[in-house]
Amino acid sequence: MGERDGPTLITSVQRAFRLLEAVSAHQNGAPAKQLARETGLPLATAYHLLRTLVHDGYLRKLDDGGFVLGDKLQMMQSTGRGQALLSRIRPTLAALRDELTTAAYLTFYEEGEIRVAEIVDGPRAPRVDLWVGFEDAGHATALGKAVLRELDDEDRKDYLSRHHLADLTPRTITSRPELLRRLDTSPVAPAVTDLEEYALGTVCVAVPVYSGDTLGSLGVSMPVDRLSRVEDVRARLIPTANRVTRSLSLTI
Repeated sequence: MGERDGPTLITSVQRAFRLLEAVSAHQNGAPAKQLARETGLPLATAYHLLRTLVHDGYLRKLDDGGFVLGDKLQMMQSTGRGQALLSRIRPTLAALRDELTTAAYLTFYEEGEIRVAEIVDGPRAPRVDLWVGFEDAGHATALGKAVLRELDDEDRKDYLSRHHLADLTPRTITSRPELLRRLDTSPVAPAVTDLEEYALGTVCVAVPVYSGDTLGSLGVSMPVDRLSRVEDVRARLIPTANRVTRSLSLTI
């Protein structure tokens, strides 16, 4: 039975893909009979597969009986576009890592949270130990502060109202007024720094980037004994961030 089940399962998957392709060709939806005809499937088989795809969220059935792509497939398409965008900029992040001998990081501000999208490190450029998630440490990381610095007053206030300024190291800024003051008076603006505020022995520098209308940040981390290089790092980060923004803004 096992030998017969394999080809049968593969055939079902192939038929499901054919139906998905057929549905995607009809922006306003298509009924089961038309989809069965276009894919060369028996109507009963098409009905069965369509019901399964609707149940799992890959298709959606309209009130008029037509079928369109479902939310899950739309989400997969969006994720795929995001992955393609990241693959486009990874060489730029790798070049930054190799030039500065630092780990390079990319974050985005999505749904009210600062989230790490990519880290490019290596044996000679190890990443910082992410012992506290970036979503809970925006106030203590250069990457998070670069985002907070760019937010308007309302969005910044909303973020800070939802996130406790946890004391991660003796250098962490836990006073909201002091944090805002430093954000607005950064001596290396538009870059910001994290001077052992997230992890002792590590300093970070970050600058803002954009993917269309989505705000993010590009940054690097390095040992504290390289603090004197902050200005050189800033000078390299700014043009790299501009290049990343241009790449992220291109239409796939």
